[in-house]
Amino acid sequence: MRAILLSLLLAAAGWAQGQGFDVTPANGWVDTGIDLNAGDSVQFTATGQLQYSNARQANGPGGLPRAFTDSLRALMVNDAGRGALVARIGSNEAARPFLVGESLTYKAPVGGRLLLAINQSTFDQATGSFHVEITRTAAASAPKSNVKAPVFPQSMIDEIPRRVSDAQGNAGDRVNFILIGSQEQVQAALKAAGWVVVDKTDKEAVLSGFLTSVSKEAYVTMPMSKLELWGRDQDFGYAQGDPLRVVASRHHFRIWKAPMTLDGLTVWAGAGMHDIGFARDERNHGVTHKIDPNSDSERDYIRDSLVQTGLVVKTDYMTPKDPVTSAKTATGSEFTSDGRTLLVYLAGGQ
Repeated sequence: MRAILLSLLLAAAGWAQGQGFDVTPANGWVDTGIDLNAGDSVQFTATGQLQYSNARQANGPGGLPRAFTDSLRALMVNDAGRGALVARIGSNEAARPFLVGESLTYKAPVGGRLLLAINQSTFDQATGSFHVEITRTAAASAPKSNVKAPVFPQSMIDEIPRRVSDAQGNAGDRVNFILIGSQEQVQAALKAAGWVVVDKTDKEAVLSGFLTSVSKEAYVTMPMSKLELWGRDQDFGYAQGDPLRVVASRHHFRIWKAPMTLDGLTVWAGAGMHDIGFARDERNHGVTHKIDPNSDSERDYIRDSLVQTGLVVKTDYMTPKDPVTSAKTATGSEFTSDGRTLLVYLAGGQ
């Protein structure tokens, strides 16, 4: 009884007793049962070894040294070694895993259930296990944000074009989200969410592919075509992709700096789609990407991925006048939508 009371008192004071878990390659994501709040601190300590059938040496929680063959593997954490201990917060599809290794002190950017796994592809096989000790220290107080989130006026959402177009003027993807924040804040939030800037030209792609091979990381920054909004190409293109399937399947979007501001805050208009395979380009009968016809799922994935960073002040939805609810992309792929535009206010927006 005294031990129980002591545990309750420690928890109330912001401390939690350590808990131990065994993680094996065949278990997938292990639910620790630990629910984190934003700002909580988590201490990981891991021991043990794994032996992969095609590896010459066993590895600890830090994983195997990176090899050129890793550039062909779809690892959960692209720049970590195969067999490393990784974790994530929440089971949402957009939750990004992070490297734990042998030890790590981690501050949770958002709340959610803590999960553990091994950094490997679905085709890898290994024996052995890791034992992980986890100690959670509760945040002293809930994080506060002094960032204002001004009301986005209907007149402004109506002023933003509904769709982007290709160089020939063919209407394409729907403008389905708005980011409010400086370029630095946008880039920081997207990087934290696991989005990468794609290459703009084939030359950049060749160079990136070479440098990626040298660094033994999978190449995920394959170029995307240029589309126009307000008469100019996108300012940035971002993507997430399975390293092995990035040619055919990836989450991606384009963003343009808008010619208007919101109470002095920079506004970015974005158009996001999810590539799920290949299709015929109706403009020239060539090969192009096939998109998920439910364009709202990609819009909401972008929202979830950014919220996971803890750098979002507020999200909201607005419906412009004459919303686009069904149409075709510039290449002829059909898509549908509820017509709403996502608004994402980023921390510190200036």
